[in-house]
Amino acid sequence: MNKRDYYEVLGVDRGVDEKALKSAYRKLAMKYHPDQNAGDAAAEEKFKEVGEAYAVLSDPQKRAAYDRYGHGAFENGGMGGNPFGQGGNPEDIFQDLFSQVFGGGFASSRRRSGPQRGADLRYDLEITLEEAFYGKDETIHVPQAVTCRPCEGSGASPGTKPETCETCGGHGRVRAQQGFFTMERTCHICQGRGQIIRKPCKNCGGAGQVKEERKLQVKIPAGVESGMRIRLSGEGEPGSAGGPKGDLYIFVEVVDHDIFERDGPNLYCRAPVPMTTAALGGEIDIPTIDGGRARVAIPEGAQTGRKLRLRGKGMPSVRANGQTGDLYVEMFVETPQNLTARQKELLRQFCDCSGADCHPESEGFLGKIKRFWGGEGDEKRPV
Repeated sequence: MNKRDYYEVLGVDRGVDEKALKSAYRKLAMKYHPDQNAGDAAAEEKFKEVGEAYAVLSDPQKRAAYDRYGHGAFENGGMGGNPFGQGGNPEDIFQDLFSQVFGGGFASSRRRSGPQRGADLRYDLEITLEEAFYGKDETIHVPQAVTCRPCEGSGASPGTKPETCETCGGHGRVRAQQGFFTMERTCHICQGRGQIIRKPCKNCGGAGQVKEERKLQVKIPAGVESGMRIRLSGEGEPGSAGGPKGDLYIFVEVVDHDIFERDGPNLYCRAPVPMTTAALGGEIDIPTIDGGRARVAIPEGAQTGRKLRLRGKGMPSVRANGQTGDLYVEMFVETPQNLTARQKELLRQFCDCSGADCHPESEGFLGKIKRFWGGEGDEKRPV
């Protein structure tokens, strides 16, 4: 069954702003919330659908990916695979959105404490254009929380176990009736954990986690571009109460190059051409990103701005199964400087004997100027 368009699900236009998007989601979430539709499977599916749509469109990066690739942005591991993000649950989004309105408490009666997925981590990695061309195996050091070994993540001293909180019955939340609303708040005794640790682990202080720096090997694919991210599944923060680990996202930034500019798989290079070579024709050497060089033929009478294409001398593309782009060389004719008296004299002789055929662009421009001035009248001609 094909998914509906996320904008259609929330009943908003594609250009909707954050405020209107949040308002649309709030209305639909209230309408289809399971607490308001007990036993209604259709309403529950609607609630999940609007939650998934809001999870994507409220995140600028996910929204940009969705606008470009549609639902395919989140398939086969793309953008982390799960549109809900690290929580993986539309209830989490609903509670976060309504916590400010209801004092931290309009929650589903079905939500209970228990294993929670760990947080995702972000690591920013800078590489050179040459490294992006070849790809590389990178070693990174990531500071993160890891499960405490002595207590195995329970937070309790070895030989003891956490006890169920008597105040909330292990739910982590307590209820109170206020008018027409049933309010839920975090249990003040166990702080929402649903358990009480009588004897905390000395190694982690009862947190169940300790900070360590981990060394990880990351394979950077050839052709990677700035803004792309690599997901290492299960390398994020450990979950609470035995929950699964989050993921580690490596955001790649390719630093600017001194010679080449990049546009996807294609490279661009501006190359100076001596005036004599541009006039008479010849050859110049151009560096290539693989460290080699390519000899480029300059046609006779070449002008500044002319582009020459070197096929297959660009970057490999991760989007097109490794196909290689092209290198475009833009020429600019270099006017000679610091001329000797003899060189100046030779140039003057050339000017004296050159005609309109040597400078067709200049002659054409002068003709336009003369026609322009002639049409304006003598009184408007510049003095």
